[in-house]
Amino acid sequence: MQERITKAETLIEALPFIKTFYDKTIVIKYGGNAMVNETLKESFALDVVMMKYIGINPVIVHGGGPQIGRTLELFGIQSEFIDGQRVTSQEMIDVVEMVLGGKVNQDIVSLINRHGGNAVGITGKDGDLIHAKRYRKVRQTAETDRPEIIDLGLVGEIQNVNVRVLEILDQAEFIPVIAPIGRGEEGETLNINADFVASAVASALKAEKLILMTDVEGVKNKKGDLQTALTEKKVRQMIKNKTIRDGMLPKVNCCLDALKAGVGKTHIIDGRVKHALLLEIMTKEGIGTEITRA
Repeated sequence: MQERITKAETLIEALPFIKTFYDKTIVIKYGGNAMVNETLKESFALDVVMMKYIGINPVIVHGGGPQIGRTLELFGIQSEFIDGQRVTSQEMIDVVEMVLGGKVNQDIVSLINRHGGNAVGITGKDGDLIHAKRYRKVRQTAETDRPEIIDLGLVGEIQNVNVRVLEILDQAEFIPVIAPIGRGEEGETLNINADFVASAVASALKAEKLILMTDVEGVKNKKGDLQTALTEKKVRQMIKNKTIRDGMLPKVNCCLDALKAGVGKTHIIDGRVKHALLLEIMTKEGIGTEITRA
């Protein structure tokens, strides 16, 4: 009997969070180990379905870098990375679109639907969702006083997000699952970092939350201690003194961009934890780093 009472108390504890986030939009970047480990995949799908049933509107943006890498290897195509970005040729973009917009996207949709959800897979090209331009990386070198312009090929930088298709899906009670591919200025397909897409989509929707699922606990200080709550001001200080750097830097910048655009709160959480989404949303303690404006 005590076990049943404990379960009931857990549900009661979640009630304030259910009331707070009812009819609110939460954009989730889904990636890392949570997309690979079978137990974590099931956990993610159940969390998303639960969110929808209690009145939250989840919007999923997924990655797929490892899956793209494996497929490129099968085709005998070599990958080149510059500062973490995959240089994407015309030959590669066909594989990227096939993997992200096809196999990976539909696997996620099927998993959510198998657990009682009503998910629909789209890419940034569908419904004219994501407009982008080719990304040109600028790097300052010590050898010359002129900046070096690096061409990453068919890699996109988001210009605009047209949320109409997402609004229609929301009205019909569907869960959008978005592959991070956009349409370029000349109609070409562009490969876009999923964190950037999630941030831009959350900004355009004025979402209540942006949640980035990663393979680390969250943002840490110089001693290696997890920082559970940070303000925009504190984050900028940590960037300036290089506490935040390397792979965490673009993620926190995505959070800062979303906050600037009007997103309520942003979170960087450990997707290696079972039911990470519900633990972050429905508990006071959370499991990762929450970043807010103040």
